Amino acid sequence: MTIADKITSLRLILAPLFFIVYLLPVLFPAGFMNGSQWTVPVLWLLFFVSEITDLIDGKIARKRQEVSDFGKLYDPFADVLVRITYFLCFVVTGILPAVLFLAVLYREFGILFLRILMMKKGVAMGARKGGKLKAVTYMAAGVVALLAVSAERLEMPGGVFAFFRNSALVVFIISVIISVISFADYLLLYKKTPLL
Repeated sequence: MTIADKITSLRLILAPLFFIVYLLPVLFPAGFMNGSQWTVPVLWLLFFVSEITDLIDGKIARKRQEVSDFGKLYDPFADVLVRITYFLCFVVTGILPAVLFLAVLYREFGILFLRILMMKKGVAMGARKGGKLKAVTYMAAGVVALLAVSAERLEMPGGVFAFFRNSALVVFIISVIISVISFADYLLLYKKTPLL
């Protein structure tokens, strides 16, 4: 594994940590009688580090001339795993509607299937512009949803939570639309790619 791949691997460790920290107060409220405020800075740290590693792993791979077929597949896999984890947490606590989460899951499994088909054609399909835009909107949706979670757990006035929850819903809808459009782009690429 290259240094970039090791940085990518960090996201695979941070995702379940985020899940555990996020859901501990939800699953065991009696064990957290003093509230769940302590989770807010921890969740932001895990979120921030995950997103930063997503930004730097590709840059490091290019700078060190270590771009590989493995990295082209491993990086988007880690990205999806992290963001699916965030989104699942937000579904559990009612910030993200399950139907939007399901649309994201279908899209991501569809892309995974296309990547496998492309490998059969001898091509490692890396992220395309639409996929990168989708990733940015997923991250933005995560930020706004986490702001809603923070407002709720820090017991801010109800209007603050409602504002961020509604804003998160709008960003999630936009991200789902972009993800479906980017899926169509990947599908067209697959159809245009000849067997090698």
